[in-house]
This record gives sequence, structure tokens and C-alpha cells, in this order.
Amino acid sequence: MNKGIFIILIGLIAFACTSAKKEKIVTEEDLLHAAGNPGEWLTYGANYSETRFSKLNQVNDQNAKDLGLAWYFDMDAVRGVEATPLVSNGIMYVTGPWSILYALDARTGEKLWEYDPKVPKEYAEKACCDVVNRGAALYQGKVFVASLDGRLVAIDAKTGKKVWETLTVDQSIPYTITGAPRVIKGNVIIGNGGAEYGVRGYISAYDAETGKQVWRFYSVPGNPDLPFESKAMEEASKTWTGNYWEAGGGGTMWDAMAYDPELNLVYVGTGNGSPWSRKHRSPDGGDNLYLSSIVALNPDNGEYVWHYQTTPGDNWDYTATQHLILADLEINGNKRKVIMQAPKNGFFYVIDRTNGEFISGEPFVPINWASHIEYATGRPVENPSAAYNDIPYEAVPGPHGAHNWHPMAFNPQTGLVYIPAQNMSFFMSHDPKYKFNDPSETMVIAAGNWNTGVMMVGGKREYPSFGKLLAWDPVKQKKVWEVEHFAPANGGVLTTAGNLVFQGTSDGRFVAYNAKNGEKLWESPTGTGVIAAPITYELEGIQYISIAVGWGGSAGLTNSFSETQTTGKVYTFKLDGKESMPEFPEKVQNPKLSGVSYQIESQEDVMLGAKFYLNYCYICHGNPGERPGGVIPNLGYSRTEVIQNLEAYVLNRALANKGMPDFTGRLTTEDVDKIKAFIQISVDSN
Repeated sequence: MNKGIFIILIGLIAFACTSAKKEKIVTEEDLLHAAGNPGEWLTYGANYSETRFSKLNQVNDQNAKDLGLAWYFDMDAVRGVEATPLVSNGIMYVTGPWSILYALDARTGEKLWEYDPKVPKEYAEKACCDVVNRGAALYQGKVFVASLDGRLVAIDAKTGKKVWETLTVDQSIPYTITGAPRVIKGNVIIGNGGAEYGVRGYISAYDAETGKQVWRFYSVPGNPDLPFESKAMEEASKTWTGNYWEAGGGGTMWDAMAYDPELNLVYVGTGNGSPWSRKHRSPDGGDNLYLSSIVALNPDNGEYVWHYQTTPGDNWDYTATQHLILADLEINGNKRKVIMQAPKNGFFYVIDRTNGEFISGEPFVPINWASHIEYATGRPVENPSAAYNDIPYEAVPGPHGAHNWHPMAFNPQTGLVYIPAQNMSFFMSHDPKYKFNDPSETMVIAAGNWNTGVMMVGGKREYPSFGKLLAWDPVKQKKVWEVEHFAPANGGVLTTAGNLVFQGTSDGRFVAYNAKNGEKLWESPTGTGVIAAPITYELEGIQYISIAVGWGGSAGLTNSFSETQTTGKVYTFKLDGKESMPEFPEKVQNPKLSGVSYQIESQEDVMLGAKFYLNYCYICHGNPGERPGGVIPNLGYSRTEVIQNLEAYVLNRALANKGMPDFTGRLTTEDVDKIKAFIQISVDSN
């Protein structure tokens, strides 16, 4: 062979090998063995068991104090950030508000490309808890992201170009998607949200190559006058009464998933009922399957295998869509394959994942809706007063839950589960005037057409609000240690083989703790509250810790606790990192509104203004006069001219390009005057 040709061939072979290495794609084998590849973070919960545990230990309890910033990326996003980043082949994929996907160089934070699904801004009003997105999925050279308006999009991981797009919902009904998809056996699995607006929950699988729907499982039965989709739905219908299907039924599967390849089962958490009140939803009682349940499905065809219901006949918005973790635990001398969950209702559950058998369940926070779980049946024993039929009841936990979507983590070395626990009680009362899709005069947190059937009433709280990081022993069912936080709704959790637990907080800190005893080892400011969960990965022998930050989400709960307003960012740390943190905005000071003109005739007008504000403004802007939120302005801290010109924003679409809803037809100029008066009085009284 000619020497020159030989050299060229060698060069081509070397180039091909190098290119193949650079273009490594995530395969089914990669996902199956993700736990054994701690250098990357390939799926939402780190692995199919969703443990959020990493075997990396370069950063550990001895040197965590030496962490410093490696790089940061500014999303320039002014809404809530809830995403868990993914890392593969040196590239980070992270989502921001409005379902925008970013590809970053995981070494430097340099943006490689951005994909914007261009969600119509009017969908902001259909999203109960902000225009957030929790992450993407990787498989066979594609990145999969679900858009807020119900589309599933496959994007070329190298170029950022759309490969295919599938509409997964009926857009004439207020479905939304905020969760991260998972890829299991070549199918992309995604659920949806919208139970507060009156929808019927389901989860679907789509072929990763074509986007074609493979199967769909509904969580609640439809109209019994029509054929049932499956035997499971026929059986479930026996646990409902009345015209339950008219308000959809709820049960949306908007977040939690896990997969056991050995058992060939995918586990899904289901949501609350629509409406919340079971007296309206199913007036003659019943468990209302499969609301507030863990459901095991066959991933090949979506068929029902078993379920366990955490809150039979849910009456308090106690979703079971919270993080699911699979583990093998030694219980009473026997090795058990379990699934663990700390749902909204306040009990920590250990369930046999082979058959759905209840093993144990104990309160991980104070609760008052039930006294205990009957171990013989696995059913909670309800407090009769908690039904709130005739007398308002301070529900503990309230609808925000003892633990919400913020991911927990399990460390097999310590044997502990780390839970972002919280409490914010709510006074609940039956709403006798409730009608489906009719905005209530008495209900709070309506945001238009919320279907709860519940009045949120005032009262003297007997149970204090709190947020904490809780280390829980799932075998002994008891607390090992806890760290109190400034407020509820703190970030998700990461734990590592370096004996560390990482969590961001609502008051703008990113903290590392000793996993065994909760000792604080390191802390960095973030400039905004943190609600997302961190990840870790390794490149060229260096371990990195990353967290996406940006305050938002269910702002009616959270906005009162963040001190500054800033944009969403991704921070990445390493040992001895030398990069400087960005400048943080100064704390916002209450300007004490002056010169706001409005026409009201009586104190009754102010009370109406309060009612309008609670129904249409509170869920995004929080309580006026309290500390401002991070990304959606607290109106009590706005400039005087903003309140003066409120009509332009509320009725004239002046902020339509930012997702501000149009309240024409629901509010009048006179109503806006009443809202102005309420804001003014709220500011003056603080």
C-alpha cells in the first residue's frame, strides 16, 4: 500500500474514533446502569430508582468547605426555575421557565444552543403554579422536553433542532405539563397537570423515534355511559358516586415516576381530586380510585398491575405525586424490595414494590387530619372533624403539603432518606355555592376557574408554619436529625458517597451538610430563593456540583419569603473554584405607596377588593405588603405608577407578552379600583 494512502487511512480512522467518542449517545443500557456511571447525570432522579444518590466522593465532608464557584449561566428568566439538569458527554441540558431548553458546556457554562418551544403566553393562566418546567430526558441522540401547553418535543442533542413534536393533550381543556419525561424501553413517558381546573388525569408513552403514542393509562374513570378504557377503569368506577366525570375527576400524574427493570414495572404517583371537596366530587362517598395513589403499570402496554392509595377519598388536595424512591431494605430480618414516598398527607410510606403491600407508614411531620395508619389494612384513620363539612377546619398539613414536588434523596450508605419537609396549615370549609367552572365568590386561590369546592377561611392558627431538611430512617420510621429553615418550600436534595447532603433554601442559600448528623459544612449565597434540586457529575477527574436557581412556583406560598428579585441561573461549584459570583440586587424596600387614585365608597368595597385580589392576583403575586417575591413582583412593593396604571395591565393586555392574563369580562374598572384600595391598605398596615 502506498505510504501516503496508509497515513491518510490512519488519520481517517483516528478522526472517526474521535468523532464517535464526541458524539456518544445515551442508550437503553446507559439508562439501565446509570447508577454505576456517577460521572454523568442521565435521568431526572439520577437513575431509574430515583435515589438522587451519587457515588462520587472527591467532594466530601472533609473538604466541602473548599468549594468555590466554577461557572454560572444566566437564563435571563424572570419566572420560577424548578429543573434538575442532565449531564452527558460533557454537555449539560437544563430547562427554564416557558419550557425553554438550554445546552451548556458542562466545563465552562458556555451556551451551545437554546430551544424555545414558544409556548403561547396565555398558558400562564392555565398553570396553577407558574410557568415552570422540571427537566428533560436523554435517549439515542435526542433530548425530550414537554412544553407547558402539552406538547412533547424531541430535539437533536447535538444541534438543538427539533426532530419531531407530538401534542399529548386536548388544548381546549386546561391541561398543562411541568414535569420531566422519562425514557423506559424506548418509550418517552409523560403525564400532565390541571386538576384544579377540572381535567381527567392520564399518563402516556410515545415511541422515542417517531413520537407515535404507544399506550395511555387514565388514573380515574370517565363517563360510565361510555365504554371504559380498561378493566382497571371499570373497577375504579365502583368507588365513585354522582356525576363525578363532569369536573374531570382529577388524578393528574404530573411529576413522580420510577422504574424497576427486574420486575418490569413503572411506578407513578397520582394527584388530587377535581374538585378537592369529596362532598361535591363524590357525594355518596367512596375511595375514588385512583386518586392520591401509587400505581404500578406494565411499561410495555400501560396496563394496571397494582395500586396503593395513600389518601382514600382525598378531601384536602393531598396528592401522591411526590418523589418515589426504590430501594432494597432489610426489615425485620428480611430483605424487602420497597418503594418509598413522603406525599403531601404527612405520612412516610414504605410499600412492597412487587405487589403494593403496605409495610409501614408513620407521620414525618405533625398532622391532624388522621390519627394513624391501621397497619392491618394500610388505611389512615381519619379525624372526623377534618372533613370540614359544617365547621371550618385548620387542616395540617394544608394543601401545600408536608412535602411537595421538591425531590428527596436516599443514601444507601447512611440508610437515610432526606426530605424537604414543610408545613403551612389552611383553614378549609365546605363551599355550598360551588359550581363547576364558576369562579366562587367565597373561595381563595381561585386564579380564575379553580375547582375546589372549598372555602379558604381565616382563623387563629394553632400550628406554626415551618420548612426543614429532615433525615428520616425508613426502617425504624423515625427522625434522625433535622435542620430548620427560614420558611417553607425549600429546594430539592442531593446526597453523595462523600457523606454529604446538598440543598438550596428559600432564603437564597446553597448548603452542604454532613449526611450522618446534619452539621452544616459549607454555604454559598445564590441571590434568589432555591426550589430546584442539585446534581453532581465528573469531568476530567474533577467533581462538579450544580444547582438551577430562580424563585417562583406556587407564589401564593413562596413569594413572601424571598428578599430580592433576580433572574434564573445555573451555578456550578468545584473544589477551589475561583470564579466570582454575580452581583446580587439589593434587597427591595417597601416604597410606601402614595398618590394612588381610586374610587371606593365603603369598607365593603375594600373587602370586595380583597376577595378579587385573592381570587385573581394572590397565586402569582403573593400577599401585598409582605416581603417581595423573587420573579413575579409583589404588588405591595411596586412603584406607585404601577399601581396607578393597574387597569392597563389587568384589562388592556399591556403585559400580555410576559404571560399576564387578560381579566376582561371578569373584572371591571370599578373592580380594579377596589383591588388598588386593598393593596394600599395592606401596604399602609405593614
